[in-house]
Amino acid sequence: MISPYDVDDAVLSYRFYEKKNVAILGCPFNGGQARTGVETGPLHVLEHGLEQQLQSLDWTITSCKNLTFVPPTSDQDEGKLKRPRFVSESTHKVATEVANIIKSGAFPLTIGGDHSLAIGTVSGVFSQFPDACLVWIDAHADINTPQSTPSGNIHGCPVSFVMGLADPCPPQFAWVKPLLKANKLAYIGLRDVDSGEREILKKHNIAAYSMHHVDRFGIGKVVEMALARVNPDGKSPIHLSLDIDALDPEHAPATGTPVRGGLTLREACYVCEALAETGNLVSMDIMECNPVLGVDERSVTSTISAACSLVRCAMGETLL
Repeated sequence: MISPYDVDDAVLSYRFYEKKNVAILGCPFNGGQARTGVETGPLHVLEHGLEQQLQSLDWTITSCKNLTFVPPTSDQDEGKLKRPRFVSESTHKVATEVANIIKSGAFPLTIGGDHSLAIGTVSGVFSQFPDACLVWIDAHADINTPQSTPSGNIHGCPVSFVMGLADPCPPQFAWVKPLLKANKLAYIGLRDVDSGEREILKKHNIAAYSMHHVDRFGIGKVVEMALARVNPDGKSPIHLSLDIDALDPEHAPATGTPVRGGLTLREACYVCEALAETGNLVSMDIMECNPVLGVDERSVTSTISAACSLVRCAMGETLL
């Protein structure tokens, strides 16, 4: 008979690090999309007590800083892409910071900011863990190419950049290497996928689990299937990239592109807990909290509180 505490003990292991050191990287960046306010997300998350919450889980915070992002004086569109130079320079900075954090022996926890920042976080993580896999929790696939994007907003394109799907690659992003392979990527929570993205997912046989799969199989089985696809031997490091709009707007309304019919807070927490239980989690980013879009203080607090809960679950918090 399995004790309910057996699983909890496994959560405490982060095998790719000698110590439970975490470096918090705030990225107040909004250049990958049109709405202002998402750049205030990191400050709100930190003011909600995230540092103290992590310390209560026996993590040592080695650093906690916000990067500064300065828009260039000139930033012309590149084809459909909007503000390509600003996004490229900013994500390059993030990639360098994340790589240096890992080199120092700390777990990089990146707080956005819009999801174009993942060009930087994924690049930084995979430069240090080439055999890593990426679990992307989001209402959207964010895998549009510069050619397929309907909006030109780069927060809808980061996965295509780190996979090298842009053909040709915009010159501003020549620094981005195609470090992510299709068989090392899994999505959970999808429910708003563009037609061009559907074609890409099918063409590359990417493990993509929509809310239909969550409804049909349950979140536990979906996580199990996703990990079986991208990490079948259970030995690869895992980077978790989580867009707060993966949650249903009932739980996280203050975000730029909310889509009804999403994950409950408990389902999203389970995903984070399950990834922590593997012992393979090496980094995490949480993106797209936009307090300015909250209709009232309660909606803002609900969103920020949800973000903190997800981070705590990924960092070892358990219910028992």
